[in-house]
Amino acid sequence: MIKELISEKTAEAIKKAAEKSELGQLKPQDATELFIDKTKNPEFGDYAVNISPLSRHAKMAPQKIAEAIKPYINIPDVEVSIIQGFINFKLGNSLLNNGITKIIEKNKDFGRNNLGKSEKVLLEYVSANPTGPLHIGHGRWAAVGSSLANLLKFSGYNVTQEFYINDAGNQINNLGKSLWLRVLQELDVDASFPQTEEEGSKNYYAGDYLIDVAKEYLKHNKDKAEELYKNNPEPLNPSDEVVKKMSSFAKGIMFKQQEDLLRKFRTEFDTWYSETTLHQKGEVEKTVEKLKNLDKLYEKDSALWFKSSEYGDDQDRVIKKGDGSYTYLTADIAYHYDKIERGFERLINIWGADHHGYVARIRASIEAMGKNPDCLEVLLGQLVNLIISGEQVRMGKRKKMLTLQDLIDEVGVDGTRFWMIMRSIDTALDFDVDLAKSCSDENPVFYVQYAHARVCSILRTATAERLDTDNKTQLPPFITQEELAKTLKQVQGDKGNILEALWKTNSEKEIESTKALILKLESFEDLIQTSAKTRAPYMIARYCLELAKDFHYFYTFTRVLNVENDVMKARLCLINAVKQVFSNALGLLGVSAPESM
Repeated sequence: MIKELISEKTAEAIKKAAEKSELGQLKPQDATELFIDKTKNPEFGDYAVNISPLSRHAKMAPQKIAEAIKPYINIPDVEVSIIQGFINFKLGNSLLNNGITKIIEKNKDFGRNNLGKSEKVLLEYVSANPTGPLHIGHGRWAAVGSSLANLLKFSGYNVTQEFYINDAGNQINNLGKSLWLRVLQELDVDASFPQTEEEGSKNYYAGDYLIDVAKEYLKHNKDKAEELYKNNPEPLNPSDEVVKKMSSFAKGIMFKQQEDLLRKFRTEFDTWYSETTLHQKGEVEKTVEKLKNLDKLYEKDSALWFKSSEYGDDQDRVIKKGDGSYTYLTADIAYHYDKIERGFERLINIWGADHHGYVARIRASIEAMGKNPDCLEVLLGQLVNLIISGEQVRMGKRKKMLTLQDLIDEVGVDGTRFWMIMRSIDTALDFDVDLAKSCSDENPVFYVQYAHARVCSILRTATAERLDTDNKTQLPPFITQEELAKTLKQVQGDKGNILEALWKTNSEKEIESTKALILKLESFEDLIQTSAKTRAPYMIARYCLELAKDFHYFYTFTRVLNVENDVMKARLCLINAVKQVFSNALGLLGVSAPESM
């Protein structure tokens, strides 16, 4: 990576200058980490390092510091200059050519690294209740989570993706009661949902989606349902047996629908962890006993409290209520402790922003049980706002587009995934449905996929037979597939001699656009490490847009075919590198890279 090379060489130069007392009062250990960025003016170079942060240690002007450091910077084929306290680096052609060579050599592995050093990571996300269809918020967590898993694996982490099934508790009983009313309605029984809070409306799921579940149940269980009704004539007061039967059936159907939709959405989980099994295995009780033995619990007002305030929480938390039932927090504590016991070194959760208060509680429980709370990372995601016809849709008032399935049906998997990923998860996302469906440059996913398709079109055209429109005769291709393959192989062998023809031009625009494109390609390796460190797959989506822009700019000013043979070969090698980087980047996002559009 060129930026990494510049960073290392600059750091070495600072150390040498400091050791020789040429940097005033600055000592080698005082050297501040310097940031490398693109120059604002390409005439100054390609990259620049701002030396100003060293001034407070050196007690010298930035210009003087830069002048002292420069003699110790030695990077082959890089021109170093100083302008107003900035050290500028202008890259030579051979270094740029080597960037293309590296992409062609590494192919699908370009960008892969060992940042994670095989650290065992459990990435838990979506984890929706099996009480209804997945909504668009779940879609954002699914897209971000699965792309983050791809990114972390690409960066050397040992990642397991897990979906925690919240299939225990009162919500499941409410699901059973709700299905029972739908079943009775299908049997022409007068069974209406409560309409007010006083009547208990909050204890039911009144969505139409349970109508189909009820019909499915009655396909094979109509006689049983009629028998159950005879013994339970009050629709709003079913027996425990009825609630259990209905809950089990509804939960199974809803979970299967969620699983199928997530797979269609290119979100594959390695494990599906049931909360019910956590209770059945006695893990919740064991966790409570462990906390009790560690003297982390106390009784108050007939309830059992966890001393979470001792570990950074703003107050203590109830984990067992006066009636003997456990709170939601208790199972969550047991679940996270179980994650650690299964050998995972890092726990990454993606939660909605409304769960922000839970972070301190879970961290507190991990520390209370003698584990490192820093093993837990929680990414808090903001909401998705649907924009249709220029107006934000109130999700609770509109039947259309309420679910992730509806959105995918309308926009497609590629469009939905890219839009869900392309903004940082900690910011609200305005999802413009009409724009996401459009075939225009304003639609980010179309813009990126079209760039990839155009790259593929150039490569196809280069190796296809041509028609002489004047004489109506067939012409040989610009280059045969065999010759192109041979050229790509030669590039790997001769380390860039073929690529020297890239710079065989008198056009400043060609040189400028070619260099910009190569620098963008080369920066992919650095981008992957940065986005993996910061758990930010949105940076890859943003990179794809920037690469598409640089490619279109290049293609506007640079002819690839119908030029001198050596120039064409060199530019086709560059085009091949663009194709590969697009493919690698889109693959990490779980978005397809179409070869034609």
